[in-house]
Amino acid sequence: MKRLSILVTAIGLAVIAGAIVAADPRAVAAAVARVGPASLLVVATRVVSVGLCGLAWWLLFPPKHRPPVRICMLLRYVREGANTLLPLTQVGGDVIGARLVTFWGIAGTLAAATVIVDVLMQAATQFLYALSGLSVLAARGTDSSLVRNVGLALALFVPALGGFYLVQRHWGEMLLMKVLRRIARGREWALHGHVGEAFSYLRTLYGRRGAVAAAFFAHLAIWFIGALEVWISLTAMGYAIGYREALAIESLAQAARGAAFMVPSAVGVQEGGLVLLCGLFGIPAQSALAISLIKRAADICVGVPGLIAWQRMEAVHWTRKDRRRAEPN
Repeated sequence: MKRLSILVTAIGLAVIAGAIVAADPRAVAAAVARVGPASLLVVATRVVSVGLCGLAWWLLFPPKHRPPVRICMLLRYVREGANTLLPLTQVGGDVIGARLVTFWGIAGTLAAATVIVDVLMQAATQFLYALSGLSVLAARGTDSSLVRNVGLALALFVPALGGFYLVQRHWGEMLLMKVLRRIARGREWALHGHVGEAFSYLRTLYGRRGAVAAAFFAHLAIWFIGALEVWISLTAMGYAIGYREALAIESLAQAARGAAFMVPSAVGVQEGGLVLLCGLFGIPAQSALAISLIKRAADICVGVPGLIAWQRMEAVHWTRKDRRRAEPN
């Protein structure tokens, strides 16, 4: 799996390099330079968006078992850093975040359940976000065949989202238990208790409809904030483009990135999507690639501190564990 990730990443980097060469490296560099200090606004937008995602995650925890909100926000930066900068699938950071929150006394099964629901809320709102971008293209009279093909591609998300939800419910629990019983071959299987507890927490979380709705609408608003990254970049380059156009570009580029969740950091996918979508609005490839490079810079500015914080948490956690072991009984 690691070799496959490295291979896919290498191919993606080659695609990016080839696209920059084809668009003329000097033209791409000039487009990035035109954004100038406005790139700091792009980074600030990302910082706000990721922090608010942490707040949306925090809302899902039952009040009696909530970590401090600042911890959820901090761990959301860790999740973002791992998802965007490490050679993992784009959900690897979520697994790391679920583990880290247990350092604050949260049960591992509850941590996993909150992350699962959080990921579903993020995916469901991303689908609506992509639909809003598609509606902008349709309203502009963009080639009907293109709109239809994008619509069909988005339609594939519906059964995927439905399936992801169903496996979290009683049907999914029964299926997983059957699989575990077959593996155990009649012997006691310790994992059964953990699985049952995790599904119990999932039922509890979904039973708190107000909290789920709040997390849902928070994620939806955050997606729309993210469109400012494209709008700021293109405006700074001198393009007379409105928020609606930026929304169409960003939402559908994010949909392409989400569809390629198995590709580490969506390397190459993000760039191809931006070039294609920007072209629909008459924006040349060099400018689209400049946007992608600025976004990659935001990934680094937000992700690196998150990864450093992760390593710091791990060091403190294991130091405390070693001290407890060294203490006389």
